[in-house]
Amino acid sequence: MADEIRGVLFDIDDTLFDYTSSERTGLLGHLAAEGLLESFPSPEEAVALWRGIMEEEYTRFLRGELSFEEQRMVRVRRFLGRAIPDQEAWFGRYSALVTQAWAAFPDAAPVLEALAPHFKLGVVSNSSLQHQRTKLTTLGLLDHFGEAIVCSHEYGRAKPHPEIFLAGCELLGLPPGQVAYVGDKYDVDALGARAAGLRAFWLDRAGGSAVQEEGVTVIGSLEELVAALSPGRSTGDRAG
Repeated sequence: MADEIRGVLFDIDDTLFDYTSSERTGLLGHLAAEGLLESFPSPEEAVALWRGIMEEEYTRFLRGELSFEEQRMVRVRRFLGRAIPDQEAWFGRYSALVTQAWAAFPDAAPVLEALAPHFKLGVVSNSSLQHQRTKLTTLGLLDHFGEAIVCSHEYGRAKPHPEIFLAGCELLGLPPGQVAYVGDKYDVDALGARAAGLRAFWLDRAGGSAVQEEGVTVIGSLEELVAALSPGRSTGDRAG
């Protein structure tokens, strides 16, 4: 018989937080303000280039090849095709516009509020702790997690490595068999969590996935997570 789920760990970016939309808004606003938007064939191609570079250089950060700050500067140089006098200031202006566009998904706060009385909640994120705590504070979500947040930059291991998922379980004080994990990346989040012994939920907001692997539950929204975790649960129950 499967263990009862008593805790839930979350990814942040594109799971609770609409990273993709805020990045697009911030980047295009920044390029327009800097007079650079017309340097690209189209706004969508500019966004695609920026995202492709980000994925490559952020992966290098996760492998420990670059610091969090270094990967930002490399992204600027590659994106512009040249070094500029003050890359840090350029990225800072971009980052400020992205931050202005930060928004949680509409289902994030209601679902966390629904789960909080019944489950221990935490976060496992491939990022830096300071950056993600600032983000959760801005979004009004930090209080749902308290200190149960583990980030790859400080921990020294990144998803999908099993150890970082297990570190999240340890913060909740629960064995992995009693913890669910939900994230938007199939390989990194769902398969990583499953390999670590957690109950894996892949959040596919776009829908249309044909994935039917054993040990991975596909959901299209966070509301579906509540339904999957809470059938028949009384409002008086609480994970101890």
